[in-house]
Amino acid sequence: MEINFMAIFLAALSTLIVGFVWYNPKVFGTIWMKESGVNPEKMIGSNMFLLFGASFFYAILISLILQMLTIHQFGALGMIGGDPAIAKPSYISFMADYGNSFRTFKHGALHGFMAGLFFALPVIGTNALYERRSFKYTLVNGGFWIVCLTIMGGIICAWK
Repeated sequence: MEINFMAIFLAALSTLIVGFVWYNPKVFGTIWMKESGVNPEKMIGSNMFLLFGASFFYAILISLILQMLTIHQFGALGMIGGDPAIAKPSYISFMADYGNSFRTFKHGALHGFMAGLFFALPVIGTNALYERRSFKYTLVNGGFWIVCLTIMGGIICAWK
């Protein structure tokens, strides 16, 4: 079981694509700007390369951990210490039988959705409470990450 860097890259890239749509003023962008206190004038002079570059980097980090949540075979790999070269024959046999089980977009999307709903949304919601942000802010940003993690999980899990 190796890291699929192409899947990681594409999953991370998907967050930017979803973000361009999600935060468009015709979708949720106007609500987000109002609830977060951001306006177009405030963005003038921003280093967009740095902004999108850092966003992409963070999405790569999320993708790296998301593969552990969406691909069950990483659990089997962890049980042997992470090195298939030192595995007993039972691991080799197990992977021969189940190495591609549950490796579908649908299954990865399910786990991505659950990560979004039960991890990302509560983190955003907790921060929003202490920052005195509105529930709309939580829903817009939490919804974004639920959608992103669903798509990312599907990509990562399905791309063998």
